[in-house]
Amino acid sequence: MKLTEKRVVYQTQNSYETLNTLSEKTQNVWMVFHGMGYLSRFFIRYFSKLDPEENYIIAPQAPSKYYLKDEFKYVGASWLTKENTQLETENVLNYIDAVFEAENIPSHLNLVLFGFSQGVSIVSRWMVRRKIQCHSLVMYAGGIPKELVPADFDFLDWKSTKVTLVYGSNDHYLTPERRKQEQAKMDTLFLGKAEVIHFEGGHEVKPELLNQLI
Repeated sequence: MKLTEKRVVYQTQNSYETLNTLSEKTQNVWMVFHGMGYLSRFFIRYFSKLDPEENYIIAPQAPSKYYLKDEFKYVGASWLTKENTQLETENVLNYIDAVFEAENIPSHLNLVLFGFSQGVSIVSRWMVRRKIQCHSLVMYAGGIPKELVPADFDFLDWKSTKVTLVYGSNDHYLTPERRKQEQAKMDTLFLGKAEVIHFEGGHEVKPELLNQLI
């Protein structure tokens, strides 16, 4: 028996969510990438306490959806798995490109790239591969992709870009040892210019911290 994996190219569609209105009063545009098990329409609610006139939120949706638990009631989504990771990464980045193009964000606004948990791997890869200049990069409770090296970030203007690592003291995914590893990677990749914020809590988004990340 001979098995052969083949590929086809086809068009597909995917949704995304926005919060508030992009207007003359807008100062900050957030692109927020949820973690595994979320849907963007629920994840975006964490950002509802930000000033609605000054902040416009864009939440892309991971394309791979599945039922959570065995109740077949609640749906979550995942950005990537270990299966065909390279191919799926390209598909995901092409989707994010389409969202970014559709939103046509004015260049004078502060662009905040925010990744939570699994979303950290997506936002960092997209920024690096597309050479996206941003006002703030937030890596919240997630791991930095192993393949990234300091040269990948040479395009950044360190005078105008803020990089922050955020984690909870009781995060069961980011153990103390893992946090040390991630902080060491941060120091290497960002030349010691990244800020670290930790809070009392677990694997969760703390809305009260968001204004500190701009």
